[in-house]
Amino acid sequence: MKQRIAGFLFDWLVGAYLAVMLHRIVWQELLLGVDSALSSAPSNSGAVIAGIPVWLVYGAVGLVLAIAASISKVSIALLVQGKLERTMWQRTAALHIASLLLSLTFITGWVVTKISLVDMFSGERLRAAGRIFSNLLQPEFAILPQALSAIVETVYLAFMATVLALPASFVLAFLSARNLMRGNVWTRATYTFLRALTNFTRSIEPLVWAVIFTVWVKVGPFPGMLALMVHTISSLAKQYSEQIEDIDPGPMEAIASTGARPLQIVWFGVVPQVFIPFLSFTIYRWDINVRMATVIGLVGGGGIGTMLNQYQMLAQWREVGLIVLVIALVVWAMDYISARIREALA
Repeated sequence: MKQRIAGFLFDWLVGAYLAVMLHRIVWQELLLGVDSALSSAPSNSGAVIAGIPVWLVYGAVGLVLAIAASISKVSIALLVQGKLERTMWQRTAALHIASLLLSLTFITGWVVTKISLVDMFSGERLRAAGRIFSNLLQPEFAILPQALSAIVETVYLAFMATVLALPASFVLAFLSARNLMRGNVWTRATYTFLRALTNFTRSIEPLVWAVIFTVWVKVGPFPGMLALMVHTISSLAKQYSEQIEDIDPGPMEAIASTGARPLQIVWFGVVPQVFIPFLSFTIYRWDINVRMATVIGLVGGGGIGTMLNQYQMLAQWREVGLIVLVIALVVWAMDYISARIREALA
């Protein structure tokens, strides 16, 4: 029953999505030339259809199509679930609908992003790009000492964010592992809450967290470190918990049979199995944080990203070229070192 309800809801979303694409992109954008770009602001001419709110029309169309899919078995949900045999005409029809959705999605992406190859390869644009790349390939080594100082700050920013995130990530991982939280209703509620919390915080990019913390604790490396730390906690907690869920339950059962307490079961039955993967994930995360630290500096998060933003705003492209060179070399070195360490731990 649950699968049928989930399939119907999926088909409803597909139908509503198809209605959006046909109306807002094919009809308004391409045929009428209205620059809607999926905007549904009240001032937009596409906000209502025959006096009915446009979102209500899309929902109704999606509902009609979902009912039709349920009756005819021409269902994208059934196709995804693998419940349509190759010999069935419904499978062929569902594949055609899926192809139409994919094609409309590509057209939508092209329209919304306003891709223009004519503008990109016009003489004026090519000359501008040539001037920029010419300067980037002639780095200004006079600012090398400042760039090295800034990249060191970036590396330590990523290092501190990773180290400070480890204790919280370690604890949250065990509380977010399904196989360890199957007890009573409280443990299941804790698991559900922490999974939702980590998914939410992980879905917000470090760049956004950096903006928030920059307002909170002012511009500098500290807000950048806090932004990376928050994102690292949620990301590592998810990776750690998934590794815990894949462990062999045998050692846990053997230790539990001796009358050991829950914490002892976890410490002696789980930790030894996940210790090496945890180290590998942590090193890889530090590598990722070094890359991210160069980006969050663009919004005042400290490090070489802030320096890059300053020279870019002044259109001093030779200085930008030197900074990009330093970033590339350091990121390459960090990637090489972390890869060798992970190979040694494997």
